[in-house]
Amino acid sequence: MDRRQFLIGLGTAGVAGAVTLTGCGDDSSSTAGEEATTAPPAQEGGAGGEVGVFTWWAEGSEKEGLDALEGLFEEQYPNNTFVNLAVAGGAGSSAKAKLAADLQNGNPPDSFQGHAGAELIDYIDADQIVPVNDVIEELGGADVFPQDLLDRITVQDDIYSVPSNVHRANVVWANPKVLADAGVSEEPADLDAWLADMQTIQDSGIQTPITVGGTWTQVQLFETILLSELGAEDYNALFSAGADWESEGVKSAVEKYGRILDFANTASDGDDWPAAIDAVIEGSAAYNVMGDWAVAQFASKDQVDGEDYIYFPVPGTDGVFDFLADSFTLPNGASNPEGARDWLRLVGSAEGQKAFNLAKGSIPARTDVASDDFPPYQQSAMQAFTEDTIASSIAHGAAVNMAWLSDMSTAMSKFYSGRDQEELVSDLSAAAQTYAI
Repeated sequence: MDRRQFLIGLGTAGVAGAVTLTGCGDDSSSTAGEEATTAPPAQEGGAGGEVGVFTWWAEGSEKEGLDALEGLFEEQYPNNTFVNLAVAGGAGSSAKAKLAADLQNGNPPDSFQGHAGAELIDYIDADQIVPVNDVIEELGGADVFPQDLLDRITVQDDIYSVPSNVHRANVVWANPKVLADAGVSEEPADLDAWLADMQTIQDSGIQTPITVGGTWTQVQLFETILLSELGAEDYNALFSAGADWESEGVKSAVEKYGRILDFANTASDGDDWPAAIDAVIEGSAAYNVMGDWAVAQFASKDQVDGEDYIYFPVPGTDGVFDFLADSFTLPNGASNPEGARDWLRLVGSAEGQKAFNLAKGSIPARTDVASDDFPPYQQSAMQAFTEDTIASSIAHGAAVNMAWLSDMSTAMSKFYSGRDQEELVSDLSAAAQTYAI
C-alpha cells in the first residue's frame, strides 16, 4: 500500500476569513481589558506564591504535556510554586462541572484550561475571567500567533485566554494491515466511497470497521461529517443567527452519519477515546475519527507512523483544518493573578509550546516554533494549519458555547439510541435558534 495515498492532505485553499465573536460579555469587559493592559511587568524569578492551575489533563499524553510545562515553570519561575488541580475525565466533562461550582462559589483557581473560542463566552458573560491582552502582546501578538487564530479568540476587542496548542479534529486514524487484508488500497474521495469501503471491510470479517466512544466522540465524528457534506464555508455559517439547520446538506449529513454508526461498535456514554484507538491498533477495527492527540496513544503502544498506522482527513474534508485550541485563562478574583500571568507567559512562550506539544501530539499555536524536532504527523499538521481553510470544532468549544454544545450532545445521545433522523435535525435546529448570536 502506498503510504502517500493516506497522508494528511495539505490543501491549497487560503486560510478562512476572520470570525470574531461578538454579542458577548457586558460593559465590564472593556474596563477589565484596560486594567489588564496596565498589569505590572514580569518579575525575575516570578511573582512568588502558589499558582493553582486547573485542567482535565490527569493521565496519558495530556498529563505528560502538563508535566513538561510544570517542569519548565519551576525552572523559569522558581519564586512560584505550581499546584496541579487536574480533574480526570474525557474532554473535560467532569472537570468543567467542578470548575463551574468553584467559580460560582467564588473559589477560582489562578488559571484554568478552556477551549479557545466560543466555549469561553459563558465565563466572559458571567464576568468570571478577565482579558489577557497584555500577556498576548508581551508574547509577540500577531507577530507570533496567526491573525486568524487571534481573530477567532477575540471577543469585543479583548482576548481572554492564551492558546497553548492547536489540534485538528477531522483526522481518520487507520490500521493499514486491516485495510490491505480487505482489499482497500486507496484513500476514499468522499463519504459515499468511505461507506463502501466500510462495507468491504465488514464483508472481510471485521465486525466493526469504525469505532466510537462516548457522546463527545460522537459529536466530533458528526461535525466532521457535516463539514464533509457542507464544505467549510457553509459549515462555518451554521453558527450565525438565522442559519438553516434543516437544509438538505444537514439532512444528508445526518443520514450518512447514521449509516456510519451502523458500522460502529456499541459504546456507552462514559467510554473514553483511548479504547476506540486501541481497537484500531489491535486490528479489531479499521478506522477511528479522533483529534490528533491520538498520535500519543499510538506512540504509547510503540506503533510506527506509516507502518502500523496511517491517517488522512475525513473523506470530503481534504484541505480543511477542523480546529480547536487548548488555552489558559486569568480568572476574575484569582488569589495570585501575577503568578497566573507568569503561568500564561510560560504557556504562550516558544519554549513552553515546544515542550508541551511534543508530549501531547498537538502543534504549537505560535508560528515561530521550528517543526524540525516534531514527528512526521505534527510536521504535516503544522504545514496544514498555515495552508488549509480553517473550520471551528463543535465538540471542543471553538464553534459553540457550552450551553449550545450541551443541547447538541443531548440530541446526539438520543440519536445514537433511537436513530430518528427527523428528530435529530429538529433538535439541532432548535438548539441553533436558541443559542446562535
